[in-house]
Amino acid sequence: MSRFSSRKQLGALVAGVVLIGAGGWFAGSQVRSPADAAAAHQAPKAGPVTVAVRRQSLTATVVATGSVEFASPRPLSLAGSVGTGATAGDGAGGEGEQRVTKAPVAGTEVKEGDVLMTVSGRPVLALSGSVPMYRALGPGTSGGDVKQLQSALRRLGFDPGAISGDYRQGTAAAVTSWYTSTGYEAQKPSADDQQQLGQLQQAVSAAQEALLTANSGSGTETDTHGGSSSPHPQSSTDAQVHQLQLGSARKTLDLANAALSTFQASYGTKVPAGEVVFFPKLPVRLNKVTVKTGDTVSGPIGTVTSSDLEVQATVPGTDAELLRKGMAVELTTTDGKKAQGTVSALGAGAASSTTTDDSEGTAGTTSQSTGTGAADASATGTTAPVQLRISVPASGDLADEAETAVKVTIKIGASDGKVLVVPLAAIRTSSDGKARVQVERDGKVSDVHVTVGLSAAGLVEVKPAGSTLKQDDHVVVGE
Repeated sequence: MSRFSSRKQLGALVAGVVLIGAGGWFAGSQVRSPADAAAAHQAPKAGPVTVAVRRQSLTATVVATGSVEFASPRPLSLAGSVGTGATAGDGAGGEGEQRVTKAPVAGTEVKEGDVLMTVSGRPVLALSGSVPMYRALGPGTSGGDVKQLQSALRRLGFDPGAISGDYRQGTAAAVTSWYTSTGYEAQKPSADDQQQLGQLQQAVSAAQEALLTANSGSGTETDTHGGSSSPHPQSSTDAQVHQLQLGSARKTLDLANAALSTFQASYGTKVPAGEVVFFPKLPVRLNKVTVKTGDTVSGPIGTVTSSDLEVQATVPGTDAELLRKGMAVELTTTDGKKAQGTVSALGAGAASSTTTDDSEGTAGTTSQSTGTGAADASATGTTAPVQLRISVPASGDLADEAETAVKVTIKIGASDGKVLVVPLAAIRTSSDGKARVQVERDGKVSDVHVTVGLSAAGLVEVKPAGSTLKQDDHVVVGE
């Protein structure tokens, strides 16, 4: 064997020994006894969970989701019929069924003097006034509704004369001009009224003729008003009979004249009960419409609102106890636009006057509030949701946001600058009712009595007795 071959064999032997040694070391490092494995998987020794004390400003808020709506909703209906012979309570005004010939349009803004809709070809007009329409208005009527009609006519530029509350010829003339300006004719006396007027006038004429006939046979010429002239001799009996006839004829004429005068006092241009709707404030917005062209008119025809916007929301009872009317509100739309509002009502009085189809926009309420108020409410169990109405003075800030959801943020308190804060979970109550926190220092836990202040977002302001608590100390929040 050559010397080179011997060296080669020796090198191979040394390499094999090294590999075997490395494999043994690797196997030894990876293989453990059952006791070692169990010890390696044991949980670490239990200890307190701590959080550092911080110094910062706190702002407490109530946060909810609200729905933007038009304010002051109210149902819209007609007080009576339109057209010939219409009076409050008449079903069809003597002209058959009342049918919508031009339906109102949802979303329309209605101003004073506007035509809301037409029924049987007659207009339904909007006027401003606090007294609701409840009867036909015409010659001979008087009252607060007549007075506000006269005021509205004057505002529209049609002079009714004195604003007296008495419907006279000046008011009738102003009504006629107003209707003409809208493209319609004012309601003139009906055919029945005209016929009755003719009959009353004929009755007066007949009574006058009867009196003249009685006069001609009495031997005394007497005018139709009872005056006498040119006496002619008569027997005593004939004179008595003729006096009775004259008295009866005069009485009949007086009655006929009285009936004619009474009827004429209410004869003329009228405003049917269904042709005017008085609104406490104009303009209004037609929010919903429940009738269409061809429908008969019965019951509500829609809903009107003001042009102002408001926000409806609900908050838990625990949060509601922290709120009051007049609080400032920040409103944030889904695309980040902001607007300012004010809490205008809480509780039952905050609900809209008309029922909505659902409660969209009022669910998912969250809150961040003062610890003391929330704790007291929780103790009494007042967690039932509470309705909240928010007015929006500058409605233009929420233009085109009606029926959308917004974030509602109400600030209910703020700290006086930066203060020491700890998590709410760190607060404990001693047997004497005092608040305390547990502070860990050098592996030891000690109690520090504190006074609890404002809380927000899960943090609470603490004021320690003396200087026993400072920033970056660690307080126990759990085990």
